[in-house]
Amino acid sequence: MGLELIENNGVRYAEVIWHDTQVEQTTFFSPPGSSFQFGLLAHKAGFVEAAHYHHSEAKIITDLQQMFIVQRGIVGVQLYTDAGDLFREVILKKGDAIVLIHGIHGIRVIEDMQCISVKQGPFKGPDLDKIFVETENDDTSI
Repeated sequence: MGLELIENNGVRYAEVIWHDTQVEQTTFFSPPGSSFQFGLLAHKAGFVEAAHYHHSEAKIITDLQQMFIVQRGIVGVQLYTDAGDLFREVILKKGDAIVLIHGIHGIRVIEDMQCISVKQGPFKGPDLDKIFVETENDDTSI
């Protein structure tokens, strides 16, 4: 199935890398200027990358992006417009990954799941981390 870019009215809300996606060489799918880079690392057997670390620099992040990688189970990721209107639900299974770039999102666990979640820090605690929004779909049963 490959990479799927999910857009609404010209705004990119999410990028999905489906579990069966394969690349011949390291490929990042996010635009170079994105505050969160999303891609696949791929090298042929025998490749060696010299020990290294990355340049440290102060960055101002004005958007908080989040990534899920499904390790087990099935989860529906619901994507909403800024007005709170549901426009898409993406069903993810083991090995699928999504980066949430813009807008309001929710999750619906379809089958007991475990995901790796990655987002920019620092984490300020459960009471300060999320802003809950009333949506057209508050019962979350699609």
